[in-house]
Order: sequence, then C-alpha cells, then structure tokens
Amino acid sequence: MKHTKNTILSIAVTAAMCAPMAATATNGYFAHGYGTKNKGLAGGGVALPQDAMIAATNPAGMVFVGNRLDMGAAIFSPSPRSYEATGTPSGACMSASQCTFGIDPGEVESENDYFLVPHFARNWMLDANSSVGVTVYGNGGMNTEYKNGSATYGVPMGTVPPGTSVTTAGTYGDGTAGVNLEQLFVAVTYARKINDKSSWGVTPIMAYQRFEAKGLGLFGAFNFSTDAANLSNNGKDTSTGFGLKLGVQGEVGSGVTLAASYQSKMSMSEFDKYAGLFAEEGGFDIPATATLGIAWATSQSSVLTADIQKIYYAGVDSIANPISNLTMGCGGGDATQCLGGSNGAGFGWEDMTIFKLGYQWDGGAGWTWRAGLSKGNQPIPKSEVMFNILAPAVMEKHVTFGFTKEVGTNNEFNFAAMYAPESSLKGPNPMDPAQEIELKMTQWELEASWAIKF
Repeated sequence: MKHTKNTILSIAVTAAMCAPMAATATNGYFAHGYGTKNKGLAGGGVALPQDAMIAATNPAGMVFVGNRLDMGAAIFSPSPRSYEATGTPSGACMSASQCTFGIDPGEVESENDYFLVPHFARNWMLDANSSVGVTVYGNGGMNTEYKNGSATYGVPMGTVPPGTSVTTAGTYGDGTAGVNLEQLFVAVTYARKINDKSSWGVTPIMAYQRFEAKGLGLFGAFNFSTDAANLSNNGKDTSTGFGLKLGVQGEVGSGVTLAASYQSKMSMSEFDKYAGLFAEEGGFDIPATATLGIAWATSQSSVLTADIQKIYYAGVDSIANPISNLTMGCGGGDATQCLGGSNGAGFGWEDMTIFKLGYQWDGGAGWTWRAGLSKGNQPIPKSEVMFNILAPAVMEKHVTFGFTKEVGTNNEFNFAAMYAPESSLKGPNPMDPAQEIELKMTQWELEASWAIKF
C-alpha cells in the first residue's frame, strides 16, 4: 500500500510539473480559482479550507485539511476568441517618419481551442497544530495564434514614392501573429494554529515562466523597438523567480470565519530572447494579489462564501504601460518608451478587482454540491485594444457548478464546471484613428480531481 501511494505521488508531481500551464485567462491571466472545490465556488473560499489546493488561495487553511493528496486536471477552452477590425485603413504618412498602421477589416479567430491544465497538492500534519505541504499549479492565458488577417500601413517617404501604402499578410503584417505565456508555481507551505478556530500560514513560491511571440517583426522595422533582433519569432524563452504568500483566518462568531491572504509581487528574470518586446529589456514580473473573504455556515449542512480579490497588474510595467508610450513617446523620439525600453510600451492593463460569491450544501449520502458566481471589471481600457489582440483578456463574469462524491472512507471524487459568457471590448486603433477594433471571447472549463486522505 505504501509503495502504491508513493507511485501515485511520483506520477502526480511529474505530470503537474511537466504539462504546460496555459490559457487560463479568466481574471486577466490569472485563473478564476485553484483546486476543484474552490473552482466550484467561482474561486471563492479563502475562508473555507477543504483540500490541499487551499495553499494557492490562503496558506493558513492547510492546517485544517489534514493529511491528504489532491491531484487533477482541467480541460479549458477560451473559444471562440477573436478580434474584428472595422474601418478602412488609411495607409497614410503624416511625415517622413510617422505613418499609420491599420488592421485590415474583418473578424479573425485564434487557433488552439483546448488546453489541459493539471494540478497537484500534498499536505502533511506535523502534529495537531501544524502542517507542511507542497502545491503545484499554474497560470497562463496570453495564448493566441492568428493565422489569418492582414495589415495595411503607410511606408515612410524616401523608401518608396510618397503616399504609398503596403498590405502584407498577418495581423501585424508579419505572418502568423500571437503569443503564448505559461506560468508554473511550486509552493511549499507551513501553517500553524493559533487556537482551535484560527491559524496563520506562510508559503515561499518558486515561479517558472515560458514565453513565445510571433508576427511582430514590423514593429522593429518601423524603429518601435530598442532591440529588433529580440522582438519576435525567437522561439520559446524561460524566466524564473520567487515570491511569498501569507495568510490568516479565524472564527469571529458562531459559524462565521474571516480570512485574508496576500501574495507579493514576484521579481522574475528577464526574457532575453524578447528584450526588444517587454519593458526593461524583457522584464515580465508577476503582479501582487490580495484576497479578503468570509465563510458563513448558514446551517449545519450549508455554507455561504464571499470573497474580494485584487490583482495589481498596474505594478508591472510590461503589463501596465500604455500603447501611447509607443505611438507618442517612442514615435516622438524617446527611445526609453519604445518596446523593450526602460519605460517601454506594454498592454495598458489596469488593476483588477473581482467579487466572488459561492454556496455549498451537503446533499447526503456522501454528496456535496457547489455553485458560484464571480464578477470583475476586465483590465483592458478601450484605448489599448490594438496591442491586446495578442492578449484579449476581456472576461468579466463566471458561473460555476461543482460537486464532491465520497468514495469509501479515504477517497473522494471532485468535479467543477465553469462557463464565462461572451464578453467584448471595442476601441479605436491608436495607430490608425480611422479604425475601431473589437476583442471578443467566450470560455468554458471542466475540471476533475481525486483526493486521498491518509
């Protein structure tokens, strides 16, 4: 039996760490939840620890879940996701160095509709009041691949006769365009009870990122990058870094638990192959997050959860810097605001606040049921749609459902489903004001996991 458990553990860790953690773009590029039970409550439950995946939300909860192993995977589909350009590109040049750049009219959908996202967690009780655990999970979401589409742009005077416009294949005129971002987190948690109803926890986190960009070469040809050789089509590059998550929880009244957690901003090593794309010569740090929540036992067999989560995208230059740094600053001669510069243009994302409401009830005969709803304002301003064709993270609402079925005394099967109805964002093309661009996306996800209690 011990050999079997060790084999399961080895398989789970290997699968979780080797499989790509991609395309979970639900709240910006963060997942709407972590762990199957948490996802059934729309990502809520910072104050309701139920499995060893709670470390990804609130490390303080680990001391209340006991000795257990949780492993599972989700099938995630951000489909369809697309952009639609309207208005005929002008193809004009205002001066010898400033020309419009238009996306040709029509709707173009991204490839790659299905993604496998595994997770793994193991918790060990050191004694009745403390625990240590390992949790492996991922983020992603900047995953797009547009094989169709074309761009029309003015060519600077002196290159060809004045007023000449050119149309080339690809969303940005350089063939198939898109990006792929994958993030893997390995978290080691120590949690300790303060008393029977409260606890604290601390989680050092190792983060690993993998990134690739295609079809952006013309930004270098037009002198919009500080390092055109390391802007696009350089294959996959990797980045590593560390962070820290802290959490507390405690019962403040009969059946009412409050909890809070905070994850630090993670300073990551640069993507050297994309030093001409991301600000600060390839910098792409992971933003800080904070969560506050309550769990209220509304009866002996039901509980209501309410969470507020904040994601601080504005604290990372390569994510938050606006496209105007490129069109006005770089275009005006300030190289620091070009792609890859110390204040280089980015995606223009703002901080995101998400409200999550969940309800869980005991159905008897080993069944537990869950439902949830989350709402947040997507992080992309209308002025930033042109560059966010690459990362159309426009989702705002998520509806979830889930259940747990006990299998014997030491095993359980968990399931969660998520649907995010179509959300869209329309705004002007800052590089050709005659145009508007609309981003669209719909999502669904099915996740299953198995838990073993020791």
